[in-house]
Amino acid sequence: MPGGTGMPGGVPATMRAVVLTQFGEPDVLHIAEVPVPTPAADEILVRVHATALNRADLLQRRGFYPNPFPGGYDIPGMEFAGEVVAASSGSATSSSSATSHARASRWKPGDHVMGIVSGGAYAEYLTIPVDQAMRTPRGMALHDAAAIPEVFITAWDALVSQGGLTPGGRALVHAGASGVGTAAIQICRAMGAWIAVTTSTSKVQACRDLGANLVIDYTKDDFAAAIATATDEKGVNVVLDVIGGDYTVRNVACLAMKGRIIQVGTMGGPSTNFNVASLMPKRASITGTLLRSRPKEEKIAVSRAVADALLPDFDAGVLKPIIDTRFSLDQIVDAHRHMETNANIGKIVVTVAS
Repeated sequence: MPGGTGMPGGVPATMRAVVLTQFGEPDVLHIAEVPVPTPAADEILVRVHATALNRADLLQRRGFYPNPFPGGYDIPGMEFAGEVVAASSGSATSSSSATSHARASRWKPGDHVMGIVSGGAYAEYLTIPVDQAMRTPRGMALHDAAAIPEVFITAWDALVSQGGLTPGGRALVHAGASGVGTAAIQICRAMGAWIAVTTSTSKVQACRDLGANLVIDYTKDDFAAAIATATDEKGVNVVLDVIGGDYTVRNVACLAMKGRIIQVGTMGGPSTNFNVASLMPKRASITGTLLRSRPKEEKIAVSRAVADALLPDFDAGVLKPIIDTRFSLDQIVDAHRHMETNANIGKIVVTVAS
């Protein structure tokens, strides 16, 4: 995320950003003045209006994720919504740069965009590859759109792209009231798939209100037994799991023949008692996946696929971001503390620009 010079008119040389200079509890987060990044030949510069928190941000704050900008400022933040300021100022002097120039014309200053990035969204400006940026839903405020990219891309990629879920299929999603969970419920409802979710007692009704077919209170009920009863022992085609730990054995028990477990997190720690042979009778599979560390080309591909698949439903009001609370950038410490209570239903949004 190099600092910029020669920015277009109205763009300052520096910006406010949350910068990590040490790791630990939320109070290590602090705001500093850093250079505004310069867009590369295939990038646009975006003025960030809002970002949203993800569990990976908490891990980055604790030092478990490397700085996405080696040699530069360690700025967290994996998703955003904002306003296009400019494309690269590089001239089209070759066939390759001419292609980049043509692609840059996809966006013009003032366009509203959202997207996923490896980091840097806790800041007033960021750069993103031209093809990785997505338009925001028609009529939606930027401060709401910031809650869409990470969780809807993660849920769609896990359930549909990697999990192979189709209309009429069945899915089990853990942490149903989380950002990914609330996105998954809506995606399944919109595509005509059956979905069961696990959640805690205080969040059961919220998941029901979103349209989950079966809501399992994991503090009271065994989800594997509940799935067996609800599906007449047929099981589910896809499990989207952010927990891991002792859930893995029961996830396999929930699978239908040729079912798939898509592991997108391990909040419950490693699976120490899992017997891989249990997959064999069902010809089942477990796929581990991360969005953050994928190459740029893969992030572009999944962003484009999700834009094509889901933006029409956002435009029509069928899908919507579920927002729990809002904080300002100056309240970033409080925002992280709130996420660590695990009390949120949906996304925690951080306003960057008024």
